[in-house]
Amino acid sequence: MSDADTPPEPDRAEGAPHPRNAPALIGQDTAGAAFLAAQDTGRLHHAWLITGPPGVGKATLAWRIARWLLADAPTDAGPGLFGAADTTADLSTDPHSPRNRRITALSDPGLFLLRRGWDDKARPPRLRQVITVDEVRRMRGFFSMSVPDGGRRVVIVDDADSLNNQAANALLKLLEEPPARTVFLLVSHMPSRLLPTIRSRCRTLPCAPLAPDAVAAALAGLLPALGDDDRHALARLSGGSMGAALRLHMQDGLALAAALDRLLGSLPGLDRMAAQALAADLAVRGAEDRRALFLDLVDARLAGLARQGATGHASTPPVPAHLAPTPAAGRRWAAAQGGLTDRVRRGLAVNLDPHALILDMVLTLETVAADCAAEGQNTRPA
Repeated sequence: MSDADTPPEPDRAEGAPHPRNAPALIGQDTAGAAFLAAQDTGRLHHAWLITGPPGVGKATLAWRIARWLLADAPTDAGPGLFGAADTTADLSTDPHSPRNRRITALSDPGLFLLRRGWDDKARPPRLRQVITVDEVRRMRGFFSMSVPDGGRRVVIVDDADSLNNQAANALLKLLEEPPARTVFLLVSHMPSRLLPTIRSRCRTLPCAPLAPDAVAAALAGLLPALGDDDRHALARLSGGSMGAALRLHMQDGLALAAALDRLLGSLPGLDRMAAQALAADLAVRGAEDRRALFLDLVDARLAGLARQGATGHASTPPVPAHLAPTPAAGRRWAAAQGGLTDRVRRGLAVNLDPHALILDMVLTLETVAADCAAEGQNTRPA
């Protein structure tokens, strides 16, 4: 099978290596240390819910934990010198060890990766949108096999948010009665959407957004040809997410964000020609990913305007200050953020005209901006 015929991996971000091949874990030292501290107590929990925004390194952390558990960690924590438990410095393992090579090749008998499957019956074949119960049932064969060295088993679920109801309940049964020497690592972007019973049986391991400098440094390794200014601009726009930064780069997000900022900066007093051109550019066939990115950028800007109006402090990334002069203006932008982009997404889902949907959204932004400007004028002292 050629590379072109190989099905894409659903748990790999476009433009980045798969998390099992990531050269380093960036910015999640606190989360790694929390896991090791639990291991050092000798009472390692059997299920971990690794949470945080998309693209901050949750899956990379899960793979590092899995390698450490399978390759280097003892099966039971034993007493150290003078009866105290030995402590572990970090999650490093030998990347060239035979077991690590098997883990990278997804051929290690102690590891099971639960993720969305490839639907060969669809025409054309495509990745499923959810993890089905059939994928969970595949673990029966995994648990029926013996581990050669009698050590641990590790199950990585990437991501748990994709479990459908049947799959979630099947996984819950395993979490309620876990097989011996098994550790479950569940990656979740939105843990509130999981079954409360799943959350209650896991110990949470939160991963924080990355610092802009950390994102920029990581981009330097992944995109060495990218200029410093563009790397730092991507880092500022990313919200602390490497995944978001790579998505912005792949979809020419810097130019798209600049166009959006020019549009917002002109409000009220919309440049209708520029708005028409932007809507036409986003409406062309094959621009689905750019449309999705644009709507996410709009959401981020509207949220920034809402915060700026409510707090009086500048937003990051910056938004035009004249658009949110008062708390009342902030509330207007918050209400807009709650409905405008969702309406466009629903329209796109039923194949309505993208140009009309986007232009209508922009015209509504013009109306909200005019109302906010009027409120700002009315609140100024005489």
